[in-house]
Amino acid sequence: MHDDIPLTTGRARRVLDERILPAVHATSVPLEVAWHELPGEPVPPAEGLALDWTPYEVGTPWGAAWGTTWFRLTGTVPAAYAGQRVEAVVDLGFDKNMPGFQCEGLVYRADGTPVKSINPRNQWVLVTERAEGGETVELFVEAASNPVLLDYHPFLPTQEGDVQTSSSKRLYTSRRMDLAVFASEVHELSLDLEVLLELQAQLPDGPRRMRILQALDDALDRLDLQRIAETAADARAALVDVLAAPAEASAHTVSAIGHAHIDSAWLWPVRETIRKVARTTSTMTELIDQTDDFLYGMSSAQQYAWIKEHRPEVYARVRDAVAAGRFLPLGGMWVESDTVMPTGESIVRQFSQGQRFFEREFGIRPKGVWLPDSFGYSPALPQLMRRAGFEWFFTQKISWNQVNKFPHHTFLWEGIDGSRVFSHFPSMDTYNSRLSGEEIAKASRQFRENRLASGSIAPVGWGDGGGGTTREMTGTAARLADLEGSAKVRWEHPDAFFDRAKSELVDPPVWVGELYLELHRATLTSQHRTKQGNRRCEQLLLEAELWATTAAARTDFAYPYDELDALWQQVLLQPDYYTHVDAHRTPGHLVCRLQ
Repeated sequence: MHDDIPLTTGRARRVLDERILPAVHATSVPLEVAWHELPGEPVPPAEGLALDWTPYEVGTPWGAAWGTTWFRLTGTVPAAYAGQRVEAVVDLGFDKNMPGFQCEGLVYRADGTPVKSINPRNQWVLVTERAEGGETVELFVEAASNPVLLDYHPFLPTQEGDVQTSSSKRLYTSRRMDLAVFASEVHELSLDLEVLLELQAQLPDGPRRMRILQALDDALDRLDLQRIAETAADARAALVDVLAAPAEASAHTVSAIGHAHIDSAWLWPVRETIRKVARTTSTMTELIDQTDDFLYGMSSAQQYAWIKEHRPEVYARVRDAVAAGRFLPLGGMWVESDTVMPTGESIVRQFSQGQRFFEREFGIRPKGVWLPDSFGYSPALPQLMRRAGFEWFFTQKISWNQVNKFPHHTFLWEGIDGSRVFSHFPSMDTYNSRLSGEEIAKASRQFRENRLASGSIAPVGWGDGGGGTTREMTGTAARLADLEGSAKVRWEHPDAFFDRAKSELVDPPVWVGELYLELHRATLTSQHRTKQGNRRCEQLLLEAELWATTAAARTDFAYPYDELDALWQQVLLQPDYYTHVDAHRTPGHLVCRLQ
């Protein structure tokens, strides 16, 4: 008997990649493009919109390392597009395999309103939901030509890591800046096929897998490759039954939360972190507006404070989304701090500064500590977390251990004084999930508490400026909400997940002591001068507080609350450097000066 499975899956993958995905924006006309390359550091958006413009031809190299180029895109919606959704499609020269580690852009309307970011996995901008034809289009793209430092062979020596040593060569070549019809039925077909292709790859050879494979063949038989848009609906009809089959009652539940882990300090200057946060939050608030159930979570009060100061128009959208319960402040810390090198007092200030900010700005005190990417966890943390009022702890990093596999996913973590905090590690072993079939199957298959607990968390989205969650991911989540052969997926606040997990695990396993990371070893012992300086700053601030308190108590000296808070916030940002500075020399090191 012939094995037809490779024929079906190979055919489906080729048609999806080579014919269907390109057909999502197949009907298009080029936009007129002008540009302005800035000679130095970025300028505020208002200045960017008012720059002088010269014509630009798509396909022309642009952007020296760490530079900023502004593009102005203009055009008119063709009359033939009437009644259809129209989007601008902008490819700045992306490599889709490296979202977050190359060029990025933030799109503005002519009035200065930020729309959303442009990234390797997110290259579209909505122009109109239903065109009438003849509409004038004017968009501006603030494009950052950040150099690729990790590349396909990461951590090689490079001159591009610092603006003082980087070359002036233009690094990127644009490929497309078009006004296009968004073929929604083609887009939906692409998601149907992607979900089913990835699901069948995780299933055993049995009736469910075979039904999916037959449905894929039937759908492709109905699809005319010369008329993709016209026949997409008929192809989708062949997939209805296999997509409607419900999941098992006992299926694992994946509690998805939109996520875009952004290192406050790593391979870029701090000014670029600020822009990465603005780009990502613009995109996430846009996605919230276009969906009904999507939830996005972001930690690090420092990052909220940055956009409040530097991009107030973006911050206003964030505040509205927080008030609506769709944009979730998480973690209760000033930054996602290292927890091994800082003093205990510094970690306490992470909690106090973070919680004060979230309560002051949003009336919210996060219930848990969200630290997916710190390089190991001190055994003093449970005590500090409980005394700060936190109820749960979340991380993922320990799953990357090189030798010893951590034995639990949901458990109690006990510190050196006996304090315990309810903890969870996502069983899919990533904090940048795209809800792939492999990730979903892994979450269910290796969840250590399957005997008693029903689910795990999945942080979903591209990080470090990759743009966060995409509409492809929300579309995938909708198909996986209740699908035979898969875990169930739903968007859920981590607080709700932890409440349910606690009720299911009334006697959870206990881990006592340090959570040691068997990876990134030596990061805590190198770059001594940076770490010595950070520790000295912590000591000096405590001394300054002591003398200021003494002076205020014994004289009429006015205690400098705001000044000391500002200094603490600068010092609290620096623990992100304790570890991440070791992977590459980070541009724009922070320096704390106390007099």
